[in-house]
Amino acid sequence: MWEVVKLISTKKEWNEALSKRHGKALQERFASAAVAICGLGGLGSNIALALARTGIGRLILIDFDRVDITNLHRQQYKAAQIGMNKTDALRENLAEIAPYIEVETHTVRLTEDTAAEFLDDADIICEAFDDAECKAMLTNTVLEAMPDKYLVAASGMAGLGSANTIRTRRVSKRFYICGDGTSDVAEEGSLVASRVMLCAAHQAHTVLRILAGQFETER
Repeated sequence: MWEVVKLISTKKEWNEALSKRHGKALQERFASAAVAICGLGGLGSNIALALARTGIGRLILIDFDRVDITNLHRQQYKAAQIGMNKTDALRENLAEIAPYIEVETHTVRLTEDTAAEFLDDADIICEAFDDAECKAMLTNTVLEAMPDKYLVAASGMAGLGSANTIRTRRVSKRFYICGDGTSDVAEEGSLVASRVMLCAAHQAHTVLRILAGQFETER
């Protein structure tokens, strides 16, 4: 029988491994950044894992909901975590993946009045809500009241449409939208893990490109 040995790397070893993959200068940019993720469902939980694996220095996780069995087919939670606050469950999972990342959690329903309080320290904000009104509220609040911050939002990832229709658009200097822009779960009737994860990957990758100083052409 094989003996399982648990190896825990030091923070220095962890950072050196990431620097070898990304380059020291770029990794330093990632490590010094703070990214807020608003909504920790299919989009947000996948964005968080991708950014944590990349070595983003600080994640600000915001969601008021709890893990439900209906979440498990597309969200980065475990069956044993059903009933937990999503903020607590995701923090637990991130600790296993990236033990040295700084994670700040807020188990609240974000509103126009409270957004500045929770998002003030973020360099980039990811909109990952599944409710149209919440999406509009966050987008309007950030664009109008926080003009110094980047917003990476999502629109359209429902159904079994082609993966090639998921794309990233730079709407204005600090505003990006990822998705197909049209599909809606009410019309498509489903949210499929692979397509939701594609959109989340676009959002996470857009964050990394912004931090690297690589910007899409405005459209």
